[in-house]
Amino acid sequence: MMRPVARETDETDGARAREAPDARLPPVRLRDLGRSEYSETWQAMRAFTEARGPDTPDELWLVEHPPVFTLGQAGRGEHVHAPGAIPVVATDRGGQVTYHGPGQVVVYTLVDLRRTGFFVRELVRRIEEAVIETLASYGVAGFRVDGAPGVYVRIAGSPQEGARQGDAAAAESGPDPRFLDRAKIAALGIKVHRGCAYHGVALNVAMDLSPYSRIDPCGYPGLRATDLATLGVCRDRQAVGERLLECLRAQIFPD
Repeated sequence: MMRPVARETDETDGARAREAPDARLPPVRLRDLGRSEYSETWQAMRAFTEARGPDTPDELWLVEHPPVFTLGQAGRGEHVHAPGAIPVVATDRGGQVTYHGPGQVVVYTLVDLRRTGFFVRELVRRIEEAVIETLASYGVAGFRVDGAPGVYVRIAGSPQEGARQGDAAAAESGPDPRFLDRAKIAALGIKVHRGCAYHGVALNVAMDLSPYSRIDPCGYPGLRATDLATLGVCRDRQAVGERLLECLRAQIFPD
């Protein structure tokens, strides 16, 4: 049984989510937060997860962040090289370092895994599949890379073109062969607390990609990042976000 959808926005009309009648399961609430500071959104996710009970509806939050680097629980400071004026936030999600900024679609998946019947590894797979389906909607072939969560696309050129100049460690180790002809277009990270997941996925739509050169994305020196615009797909960020929400809902809460 597919769960009913209730929508909520944080716009000035103050619209509130409405639960569908006669639902045997709590509805999935879709919330559009617009532009929101990362730290504020993170604290809101933690508060929601801490306060939720067995009957609390799951939620998907659509948001866009101002420029920020985030360090996951596996992140190391040496992977952030020249943040400049962009803040660096150490957070509790899984994974290493990534960048959020304008022109990127971020969806946070606040999901009670005890109700879904699957574990976090399966949640990650379903999130990746939703991104792959979203990209396919725009004629882009996305795929996974073993051992490197997220979604990638094939591109031309050498990965060394995207590496930082003077990176001695990267020069010694050489480029990771998994990334020779590919770039990352979506990053994800999850945290599970008392059986409930939060954090989620970021899909690059049309953004300034230069901040990625200031970090080793996901801990990989020279890993390139790309977006839909660079691939020749010009779409409104909001429209892409709505499509990703649809695909995530179908993957995480199927019939």
